[in-house]
Amino acid sequence: MASYSTREAAEVLGLSQERVRRLAESASLHPERQSRAWYRFDFRDLVLLRTALELENSGVSPRRLLRSLRDLKRQLPADRPLTAIRITLEADELVVQDDDLAWNPESGQVQLGLQVDEPGGDVEPLDRRRARPVAAQKSLAAVDWYELGCGLQSQSPDQAADAFRRAVELDAGLADAHINLGVLLHERSDLEGAEMCYRLALRADDGSATAAYNLGVVLEDQGKPEEATEVYRRAIESDRLLADAYYNLSRLYERAGDRAAALRHLRSYSELVKIN
Repeated sequence: MASYSTREAAEVLGLSQERVRRLAESASLHPERQSRAWYRFDFRDLVLLRTALELENSGVSPRRLLRSLRDLKRQLPADRPLTAIRITLEADELVVQDDDLAWNPESGQVQLGLQVDEPGGDVEPLDRRRARPVAAQKSLAAVDWYELGCGLQSQSPDQAADAFRRAVELDAGLADAHINLGVLLHERSDLEGAEMCYRLALRADDGSATAAYNLGVVLEDQGKPEEATEVYRRAIESDRLLADAYYNLSRLYERAGDRAAALRHLRSYSELVKIN
């Protein structure tokens, strides 16, 4: 099972290392220690850290937070990617969802989600029909799941997302699968899920200009211009010809009142557009 250091967990969750340590202590995670000083967090620990943060931000009492997290830790599957688990607080009730299954970790009450067929549902898209015999193969390699997801992405985004999730379950270093899953989540307005995917992609490939650029976009969408500026710069360091990153930086610098930097990046953008 993949494990993450405190620094890596902080990068994935978009928190400081000190905040990760404090949340781990408040949630009583007891993550594995490689030595007396170093934590190693597994998948369930990361889900619980994210949950602790969301509950804390929602004003949940420390006692209820601790009780909920203890219940949730017992219930979480060990082999699911972090982005496959969605956690929300609805009408003061904690709801955890994994694919079509939703449950309250405090009461244990389970609710099965229903899939409603669209009009004309008896006529399946060609890509989906082709995918069925392939998806039934349990021995597919990570790259096979990734390629299957690419084939499904335009016609069946939900199935594509499942394929990308399966790909990163098998190979967490498959940066392109993280990126494509992030794009699908971004399109669904799941900004936090998309952000996590792009951060995982950068963890797998720290030189990915696409992951850095996409992360910048989703950070902007979340109202985090300073963080977005930082990752757009990172995108340009990886790909000096990424024109859109220069344009987005120009906008951000203009809003921040740095007109000289804004004009400099706008000129770079204009030059690249002419070249292309």
